[in-house]
Amino acid sequence: MFAAWSLITEDTVITIDDGDYEYLDNDLDENQKPADIFWGDVLDDEQEKEKNDSSGGNNAVQRRNCSTETVIIDKLLNGTGYNKYRLPLETGVDVAVEFWIQSITSINEITNDFEMEIYINEMWLDPALNFEHLNPCKDNLSLNHQRVRVKGPCVMDLSNFPMDVQTCYLIYESFNYNNQEVRMRWNTINPNPVYAVSEILLPDFILINITPTLRIEKYPAGMWDELHVNLTFERRCIWYFMQAYVPTYLTIFISWVSFSLGPRAIPARTMLGVNALLAMIFQFGNIMRNLPRVSYIKAIDIWMLVSMTFIFSSLIELAIVGSKVKNMESGQQPKKPYCKNIEGKESSPKGVCEFEKRFMFPVEGFELKWCRSRWRSNSWTPDRIDRLSSIIFPAFFACFNVIYWSWYSEYLF
Repeated sequence: MFAAWSLITEDTVITIDDGDYEYLDNDLDENQKPADIFWGDVLDDEQEKEKNDSSGGNNAVQRRNCSTETVIIDKLLNGTGYNKYRLPLETGVDVAVEFWIQSITSINEITNDFEMEIYINEMWLDPALNFEHLNPCKDNLSLNHQRVRVKGPCVMDLSNFPMDVQTCYLIYESFNYNNQEVRMRWNTINPNPVYAVSEILLPDFILINITPTLRIEKYPAGMWDELHVNLTFERRCIWYFMQAYVPTYLTIFISWVSFSLGPRAIPARTMLGVNALLAMIFQFGNIMRNLPRVSYIKAIDIWMLVSMTFIFSSLIELAIVGSKVKNMESGQQPKKPYCKNIEGKESSPKGVCEFEKRFMFPVEGFELKWCRSRWRSNSWTPDRIDRLSSIIFPAFFACFNVIYWSWYSEYLF
């Protein structure tokens, strides 16, 4: 059973009573009534005559006529002068808007955009429609619902990558009407006019905040109301820790193993250092190929460049040790027979140093002469350089970690 309802368009009022639909509703089984069909039809004069004069069998066929809501509204408004594109009031109409975020499918750092599916709900009052006799319905409330897939821009700032927070946004506004005709507003009845139906989790990001705002923008044709939605995403950086930071730690630690191999294991130490440096470069390139080309330094850039500097410094230390070993080996040459080496120790202001004096013995009456005097210091031997490097390198790397994580911890937690 349907109650009577009416439409009023300008000076014309159209009223439909429940008697027009009663016979349609009673003759049909429940299984024959789809949920999306409005049962009943507007009967013209000929159908009304058939209703009164036809036999019961013919009535059963005629009563099964039904129409969708769109067809009924079109017939009701036919000839009334109602125009759905015309503003309900000359002073304009207020439209309340809600967004229901169904899903966010992707965020692309390369193209700086994101994709999402949302329900858009619009509500406004149309005085041309009269529902006063249908209490307790809301007065003249018109609804418009749409589910759309949209692509919006993101303002990507990768300075703190991979501990970064990104913001994406949407702008919703009327296409044809300025704010003198259509005033767009967020629905104030709902405290959250924009909300996610469920928790939004992406492989790289998590949605942490939604901020709806209203702005008024000036165009040549007038002032337009713009509904802005700012979506704040926090990066899920555990993947980058496992793929970048942890392998970097291991590579640097392996490069320090060369300090304990001894100063004469030059080939093995060289191979270890070069392989560690190549592994670091490969890791860095694997991460950077999935990021856009930007003109500023990122957090991951600082980490990788400093880590490669530590590995390169270990190769420099190896070159110094190898040079020391080569000098020591080249200094052990056979002495000429007329020179004699006298080794001893002598006190000096800088401590006790070993020295070597060479004398030339007199031959055929010549006087005794000095060949040369060579001082040899024992402070920077290859073994001592390796021992100091095994302490200095970890100490400096620990200081770098303290500074690095102290600076970026506010973005991480």
